[in-house]
Amino acid sequence: MIDVKHLTKAYGSFVAVKDVSFRAEKGQILGFLGPNGAGKTTTMRIITGFMPATSGTVEIDGLDIFNNSLEARRRIGYLPENPPLYMDMRVETYLRFVAKLRGVKRAEIDGAVEHVLQVAGLTDMAGRICGQLSKGYRQRVGLAQALVHNPPVLVLDEPTIGLDPRQIHEIRELIRGLAGDRTIVLSTHILPEVSQICDKVVIINDGRVALEEMIKDIPEGTSLEEVFLHAIAREGHAESASAEETLEEMGAGHSA
Repeated sequence: MIDVKHLTKAYGSFVAVKDVSFRAEKGQILGFLGPNGAGKTTTMRIITGFMPATSGTVEIDGLDIFNNSLEARRRIGYLPENPPLYMDMRVETYLRFVAKLRGVKRAEIDGAVEHVLQVAGLTDMAGRICGQLSKGYRQRVGLAQALVHNPPVLVLDEPTIGLDPRQIHEIRELIRGLAGDRTIVLSTHILPEVSQICDKVVIINDGRVALEEMIKDIPEGTSLEEVFLHAIAREGHAESASAEETLEEMGAGHSA
């Protein structure tokens, strides 16, 4: 479970994240949507403990990411926008290295690495050098390193950016298969990604949450693109608008 409350991040006079709050329950895939520059990556870095917040709190599986950082981060698997690979290492060697860094017990490393190679579809690539892999396979290795310590929370920042349509489909199917016991936050600006694999959507614009809603509660006949554009437009005219108000307005528009 991830619980973000009143998160703010300022760089001098510039405020990149402004009083952001949202919640992802256990087993949910939450799509974190927003235009480029909306504050998505900054929020993800704060949630994963890579960056401090100016104010606010983040709880990961009940642990405060700031006050109990080490224990909270042990519960997170993080795939940043650019996978953190060592390009001169072979895939299996790299995953063993990450497993050690993540505190996987020595007796369990073989099994953990074999498992994530299978889950990520990398068994045939185990002996390949990371730098010689296609971008799609590098993304798979990035997912594997995020999973190798079997975390209950996954944070994925733009996991399909720059991939071709076949690779995008493969990565989406892989992410969908990882849900269940895990909570997943998927940061993206690709709307079909959220509508196809997510349970819940949070839309952020100009550092603020414009909408937080379950996908199933979006009115029938309303596309996620319409919801996105309406929420962004409304947020631009008012500092906050409830999900109910936004969706009610859209429903009225469709029935008119």
